[in-house]
Amino acid sequence: TRSATVDTGLDPVVAARRAEELGAGEILLTSVDRDGTLEGYDLELLASVTAAVTVPVIASGGAGSARHMVEALEVGGASAVAAASVFHFTQLTPREVKEALRESGFAVRL
Repeated sequence: TRSATVDTGLDPVVAARRAEELGAGEILLTSVDRDGTLEGYDLELLASVTAAVTVPVIASGGAGSARHMVEALEVGGASAVAAASVFHFTQLTPREVKEALRESGFAVRL
């Protein structure tokens, strides 16, 4: 809470399971430690949450390349990825990301 300055003490896996129990249709999982860093998603956190719930999980926070997005889908088990800084602060375009995802075997619209 409070822009990640107050630790809630909640375990992300427990919180995700509870959200699913309460009727969440999907989970947007953002690593505040990685957000805006362009260093890649927190794959360990992502994999632990995707393994614990049955609803789709969207990875957010840390994407710096198309490879990071592929890793979130392949390694982290994400159903989708969200990204912003990679498009604002690099030369990477959404089309280039879509092409990289398609080359990795993911169905995307171009």
